[in-house]
Amino acid sequence: MSVGERILSLFRLFLLFTVLVAVALISAITTIRLTIHGRQETMPNLVGRPMDAAQRIASGLGLEIKVEGRLFDAKYPPDQIVSQVPTPETRVKVGQHVHVLVSLGPPKVKIPNVVGSSSRAAQIAAIQRGLTVGDIVEIHGPGTQADQVLAQEPPASAVEIHSPALNLLVSLGAAPTAYECPSFVGHTLGEARSILGEYGLKVGPVQPIPKQDIPVYTILAQSPAPGSRIDADTVFVFQVVGPPPNPNPPNPNPAAPQTIPTAPPPTPPAPATPQSNLLSH
Repeated sequence: MSVGERILSLFRLFLLFTVLVAVALISAITTIRLTIHGRQETMPNLVGRPMDAAQRIASGLGLEIKVEGRLFDAKYPPDQIVSQVPTPETRVKVGQHVHVLVSLGPPKVKIPNVVGSSSRAAQIAAIQRGLTVGDIVEIHGPGTQADQVLAQEPPASAVEIHSPALNLLVSLGAAPTAYECPSFVGHTLGEARSILGEYGLKVGPVQPIPKQDIPVYTILAQSPAPGSRIDADTVFVFQVVGPPPNPNPPNPNPAAPQTIPTAPPPTPPAPATPQSNLLSH
């Protein structure tokens, strides 16, 4: 075989290999595209169709219907689809959910007036009328009693009702009085107790810390911190200068009573500066 024939044979082999590589690459790209996008269908129009018919149509296309809610509608009879997502003519993947709202037919219930009643009584009245209890929102209302219904949706006078749910706005009662926490640091424990007592606030554990050159029962730290919001349930915790250590050594004889010095009780002076910082909000 001459040199020219050998070169021609090698060129043919190289060309065949190039074609095979190109075909394999195109096949791989096509497979990846089909895997990513999947088989798609055109979304049919299900609005106005009964649920059983809509489910058959969707199932035939590999789609699944998911009912998101039911509402009263004078246009569509009961059990017919009122709306759908995705909308008709949209391209969808096989296996995708179709979200629908289903009609309950024209409203046949009368909305009860539950404003002013308790939330439990309102829920019972709604269920007795064939309604469901929707959202219950609780807020503080001045001059109202706790658990009292302040408003309802839909109101008792509503004529066009779209949802069978009765939503309630319920009172938590009057909001508790809130204050801005003052700073008691540097004042005596007696002063703090006197001021907090005027507002009905409580003092919790008191931690004594030995300090020199500072009067006994002077407040060194506090919780909650100054400037924070407090209410009637707040309990104050203080760190104060403790009494001096016991100068008498422990008595080794248990029969002999041991004298333990006690610090004199604090004498609260006139109301201190922190009282002016307790401001009602």
